[in-house]
Amino acid sequence: MSNQVALCKGDLLIIDDLAENLRLLSEILKIAGYKVRCAVDGQTGLMAAKTSPPDLILLDVKMEEIDGYEVCKQLKSDRLTADIPIMFISAYGSIQEKIKAFGVGGVDFITKPFQAAEVIVRINNQLTLRRLQQQLIEKNQQLEQEISDRQRAEFELKQAYSALEKLAYLDGLTRVANRMYLDKFLHHEWNRAKREQESLALILCDIDYFKNYNDTYGHLVGDRCLRQIAHALSKVVQRSTDLVARYGGEEFCLVLSNTNLSGAMNIATAIQDRVQKLHICHEKSPISNYITLSLGLAAYIPSQKTSIKHLLHMADKALYQAKAAGKNQFIVAGEQVCSISHKLEVRSKI
Repeated sequence: MSNQVALCKGDLLIIDDLAENLRLLSEILKIAGYKVRCAVDGQTGLMAAKTSPPDLILLDVKMEEIDGYEVCKQLKSDRLTADIPIMFISAYGSIQEKIKAFGVGGVDFITKPFQAAEVIVRINNQLTLRRLQQQLIEKNQQLEQEISDRQRAEFELKQAYSALEKLAYLDGLTRVANRMYLDKFLHHEWNRAKREQESLALILCDIDYFKNYNDTYGHLVGDRCLRQIAHALSKVVQRSTDLVARYGGEEFCLVLSNTNLSGAMNIATAIQDRVQKLHICHEKSPISNYITLSLGLAAYIPSQKTSIKHLLHMADKALYQAKAAGKNQFIVAGEQVCSISHKLEVRSKI
C-alpha cells in the first residue's frame, strides 16, 4: 500500500477562501504524502498555478471576487496551465453545479463535507490518469521523432546514393557523363524513340589536332581544354532529355532525343559557334590559330531493321569523313556539309 501511495504522490494546489477548509484539507493531503500549497482566493491561486504549475488543483466553487468557475476558465485558456487536472470542491452538489463544473474543464467534483479516504482515492486516480496521459504524449513524441529521424536518414541515404550514382556516371575530368552512362542513356532513348516513333539524333565530336595541342602546351593545359569544350557543349545542349558525354580521349558524344537531321545540324552549328568564341589558342593547328572541332551527325527513327550500333556507326563514319575532308566542319550521315562559314554546302554522299 505504501508503494502505491508513493507512486501517486504529487504537487497539489488548494484554492479556497475559507481558512478552515484549507487547513483541514492540507493536513489530510500532507499526511498522505503530498506536497501541498494553499491559495486564499482565486487571484492568488491563478498566480501560484502560473508561477509553478502543480500536478493537480483542488478548487472551491464559491469564492468572493473570482469564483471557481472563472478561475478554471482562465487556467484552461492559458497554455501553461491548460493541462492541469482541476477537481472542484463545493458544499453544494446540485446537478447544475456539477454540469457547469465539468463544462468549464473540471475533471471531478467533491461535495463537502468530504471523507479523507475518498478524496485521496480520487486524487490518486486523477494523478495516475495524468501521468499515463503524459507518458502517452511522451511516447507519441518519441515515435514522431523516431519517424522523423528515420525519414531524414532515408532522405540522406537517398541523397548519398544519388550522389554516388551521379559520381559513378560522371567523367572525372570533364564532369559530363561518362561512357558507361552514355551506353545506358542511349539504350533508354533508343527504346523510347522506337516505341513513340520519334527521330533520335547522335553527334560525335572530335577536337582537331589535339595530340599536337598536348605536345605543345602539356597535358595539364590539355585537360583544361577538354573541360572548356565539355562546358561549351553543355551550354548548347540544355534539354533534360538530351545528353553530353565524353566518348573517349578528345571525343564527345551528344544524344538528342526527338531531333531530326535538321535539328541536329542547328545544334552542330551552335557548337562550332560556341567553340570558336572560346578562342583557345592552338599554334600547331594547320587549319586555324584556335581549337576547332570536327563533327559527325546521324539521325533517324529507330525500327526493327536498325540498331544503336548502326546509329553509332553512321555518326562515326560521318565524323571520319569530316576529318578526312579537312576537319573544322560537320558531316551529316548521307551528305557532306561545310560549316566553317556557317553556310550549308552539299559536297558528296557518304
